[in-house]
Amino acid sequence: MTHQPAPATPANLTFDGDAVLARLTAYRGHDAPTHGGRVLSYVYDSGLAALDQLAGRAAREVQAVNGLDPTTFPSVALMEGDLVAFGRSILHGPDAVGSVTSGGTESCLLAVKAARDTWRERHPGSTARPRIVLPQTAHAAFHKAAHYLDLDVDVVPVDPTTGTLPAADLTRRLDESTALVVVSAPAYPHGVVDPVAQVAAAAQDAGVPCHVDACVGGLVLPFWEAAGGGPVPPWDFRVPGVSSISADLHKYGYAPKGSSLLLFADRGLDRARYFALTGWPGYPVVNPTVLGSRSATSLAAAWAVTTALGEQGYVSLTRRLVTATAAVRACVDGTLGLRVLGDPVGPLVAVVADEDVPAGERVDPHLWAGAVQRRGFVLQGQPGLTQPDGTGIPRSIHLTVTPVTAGLLDELTGALAGGADDVRGQAGAGSAGGPGAGDDVTGAPDLPDPAEVARAAREDGELDLTAVLALIETLPREVSARMLVDFLAEFTEPREGGP
Repeated sequence: MTHQPAPATPANLTFDGDAVLARLTAYRGHDAPTHGGRVLSYVYDSGLAALDQLAGRAAREVQAVNGLDPTTFPSVALMEGDLVAFGRSILHGPDAVGSVTSGGTESCLLAVKAARDTWRERHPGSTARPRIVLPQTAHAAFHKAAHYLDLDVDVVPVDPTTGTLPAADLTRRLDESTALVVVSAPAYPHGVVDPVAQVAAAAQDAGVPCHVDACVGGLVLPFWEAAGGGPVPPWDFRVPGVSSISADLHKYGYAPKGSSLLLFADRGLDRARYFALTGWPGYPVVNPTVLGSRSATSLAAAWAVTTALGEQGYVSLTRRLVTATAAVRACVDGTLGLRVLGDPVGPLVAVVADEDVPAGERVDPHLWAGAVQRRGFVLQGQPGLTQPDGTGIPRSIHLTVTPVTAGLLDELTGALAGGADDVRGQAGAGSAGGPGAGDDVTGAPDLPDPAEVARAAREDGELDLTAVLALIETLPREVSARMLVDFLAEFTEPREGGP
């Protein structure tokens, strides 16, 4: 490999790189820990420091490469080809085609774009609006894609006690206006795998593409059974009718953010995700993803990680996941007042209050998360939700188990059990998410000023997420969404005296 010499530095240009990095280190001091298993969401820690170092070295090698044009930088096409081939193998799609995107949201958005454009081609002159049919537990990225791309969304309720999607409830809604059906493997909120085979078969009969959102499961479910985790319901390209799959390399692929695979079984759908333009005086534009110019650093890091691990490496890491997940589930099952929602497949677990025990013995999950955090572990709160049919999905706590979790099971399970003891019998704030939650503001608490909450969070470094989740449950969802926008906008504004 040849390397171009770095350009000479102008004699009059100097900077203090150590001071810059010292400021970055200070900024990072405000972050939750990304390694060590203390945060059970957002981060996916393999526990292998050498793997992280390899990813960083690979990213540095291509730091100046522009992924916009693989004909100028063929390394982009070569690495992407290797990753697509890897995806073909583990997802059992020998003829699948696709691309590497910046993350699950972009993969989902492109799957929706491809389906929308294909629907328009098949229905020229139609005055109907294309729509997506999906379960209540489908990721928010599909709602975002529909918002951006001007599609309707038809939400199908799930069983509130198990998170399971009744396949017939979804398939009976398929009609001429349906551009795409979405199912999850597994769904992020509760870790439950949707009935992919039944939905995909009905979609195929109706001539509708079926996308499997395996952003979180795509690089762990293929290895789950071989790692001793038990059988996984059919969900990948072996299922007739599955037309596309998204699988994030930066989740259980253990690559740095952000990289995701989007694969299509249907080459026509694959072509429909592209944007191409030659009708302007500049260079010919052909974009397989949403971005034009794009960094190759995440691509190279993901390529290095998957190449180093290979399928057997993923099986080995998944064995640690199986062990850790079983221990976490056993701890919850043995804790009075809590239960695991449904029967999750894989390393995601949602915990809710056990309504079968007396109120004095129940554990409010949001209070529980606060107590567990005081014991050193950060869990992710999920508000209760009233579905379109009036049934209520209860408030819950989400745990993302990673391989590194296996190394601190005694401490974690002690915190989970001890945290439950700390708050057992205490009533949590707000609604528990039953029917009527979030329908009106009758009896709602006084609304906080988002700017004041943001300023307090920035100055104190703490945010009462239990109160935030209770507000989301109590208020109409559009009201709470606007409040969160105001909060985040205020939280990220430049600080006085800052750079």
